[in-house]
Amino acid sequence: MGGLKKMYFVYIIQSEKNGRYYVGYTSCFENRLLKHNSGGNISTKANRPWKLVYKEEYDNKKDAWLRERQIKSYKGGVAFQKIVESVR
Repeated sequence: MGGLKKMYFVYIIQSEKNGRYYVGYTSCFENRLLKHNSGGNISTKANRPWKLVYKEEYDNKKDAWLRERQIKSYKGGVAFQKIVESVR
């Protein structure tokens, strides 16, 4: 009876303008991507448009946040490239 369980997503988007990547987490991916592409996020505004290249789903906010931090620590390295290439 408790209703729908809230899910969290860790995502990697790539700028179609210059190829840069952005890593984030959210409970509503579709709205978050719209915000990135509409200029509603200061750190991604200049590099629009963005496209999804990778997404993972989590049952709780803490696990999503920890995974986001882990992926950000990989950024630019071999482990980051493996994640991005795993979906191509």
